[in-house]
Amino acid sequence: MDITFVLPARCISYIISLTTPRDASRLSLACPAFKSAADSDSVWEKFLPSDYKEIISNSSSISASSLMITSLSKKDLYFYLCHNPILINNHTTSFSLVQETGKKCYMVGARGLSIAWGDSPQYWNWLSLRESRFPEVAKLREVWWFEIIARIETRILSSKTNYAAYLVFKFVKSRQGFDARPIEFDVYFEGSNNHKRRSALLDPPTNVSPQLSQDRGDGWTEIEMGEFFNENGDDGTVVCKLCESGSVQKRGIIIQGIELRPKYGK
Repeated sequence: MDITFVLPARCISYIISLTTPRDASRLSLACPAFKSAADSDSVWEKFLPSDYKEIISNSSSISASSLMITSLSKKDLYFYLCHNPILINNHTTSFSLVQETGKKCYMVGARGLSIAWGDSPQYWNWLSLRESRFPEVAKLREVWWFEIIARIETRILSSKTNYAAYLVFKFVKSRQGFDARPIEFDVYFEGSNNHKRRSALLDPPTNVSPQLSQDRGDGWTEIEMGEFFNENGDDGTVVCKLCESGSVQKRGIIIQGIELRPKYGK
């Protein structure tokens, strides 16, 4: 018996909306009878964050094409946000979705970070790179004290989600100091004493295992700084910090930002 003759389309759509974006996409492809229901706005509205309209309206990157984006079907909008991070907070933060789950990802760009001596041209340069999603990135000229901090409110993240923080960076050829002393990473809720610090070389020799830095496939490298569980978004501010204050001179790193995304897509 064809279930589409038994149940109204809105009931089928409701049932599909209780699954996942991956399941809905598979149903749309695998079962022609379900395609209309699986592709409907009522289904994909459920997969979008509840505050997606506010996020889009506050975006600083899509003003010229906002009408086009808001006119997309909810399914097309969902996949647009998965593959096209939009800029918010005056181009200092990007927002996107994890395709498999619809959970939120944020990257705090270099201009949104607290960088020690970042406003001093003697130590840091600000430049534009085609491969960056942000208008500006920070290039280190020379420092001894290397410290970068990102802060983000947990209320804007997806709840019941294990997040990891990643430093997104690249090196220039004439780099120095990042193969000599490890960087200390710390990810914690502001005001909490529960710190789980870790350390790693950002530029280890190729014969050192494991290689903790990973190629992102977008012209940048990332390294995990730490993780945390966002229960209900009521833990205040999460702080992501990296620091190396030893006696080694450092130069030649370019910082795009610090990204917070669900670990393993969950």
